[in-house]
Amino acid sequence: MTDVLTLVFETFMSRTDVKNDLRAAAPSPTCSCLVVGDQSVSRSVLLLAAVTAAAEMGVRVVFFTQTQIQSLPAVLQKCITGLSPESLKKIKFCYPRTMEELLQQVASLHESTNLYPAPPSLVIVDRLEQFLCGPGGSNQSEFQPREPSCAAHLSALLCDTAAFLTNLLKAQTSGCAPCRLIASFHSDVDTGHTSSKESVMDVILDVFDRYFQVRCTIEQDRSYEAAAAGLQELWNVYLSGTSSTGVTQEWRLLIFPDGLMEFKLI
Repeated sequence: MTDVLTLVFETFMSRTDVKNDLRAAAPSPTCSCLVVGDQSVSRSVLLLAAVTAAAEMGVRVVFFTQTQIQSLPAVLQKCITGLSPESLKKIKFCYPRTMEELLQQVASLHESTNLYPAPPSLVIVDRLEQFLCGPGGSNQSEFQPREPSCAAHLSALLCDTAAFLTNLLKAQTSGCAPCRLIASFHSDVDTGHTSSKESVMDVILDVFDRYFQVRCTIEQDRSYEAAAAGLQELWNVYLSGTSSTGVTQEWRLLIFPDGLMEFKLI
């Protein structure tokens, strides 16, 4: 999955950076990544990943989210120019409302009727916490004791589905890259028990870390540097993997007052 994220960061990279040097140092591909941080920035990263995979890599993408997407957000439209309708057709948006519907729709990717004309090479799930917080994903819903097991069940199904799709892709084309999986999780939600909130979030994240090979952590930089550079927002983006993946990268996401977004390798 880091190959897709690295491609996203390179595509929308600051013009002052040299892409050729970066490509030589790109990490080896991994299949799954969990994006943790601000919900609006995380969603922008997911949408950029979907569009980049469809347009630059030419692969099919399935994007699960509770929020209807009628058009790309204005901030992304400023970044993405010349996107063809054919590229957008490679992205299928699905709108499950509950955990049960999400599980059913992910499981349906194993059915041949949902694999025409080709299996998806990227599966994206926006805001896992919405499905773990109960019906409608309301941030007023309390986490239930069963939810760590729900997180494990969902993660296992997602990883199993990605492995299943990888086998199909490789059967169709020799040497084909594996199906990637990327999901986002916003931990700053109201659990209904302030004193236990941190421990609940730690348990959920620990469960996800058992299944996702890489975590992409997004944290806002509130230092004077952002204002001094004339930026609207400055975000630190950390890619960290398990000992087996060896992925370690640090980026910065620069958001300018006009809405333009750029990434810079640290």
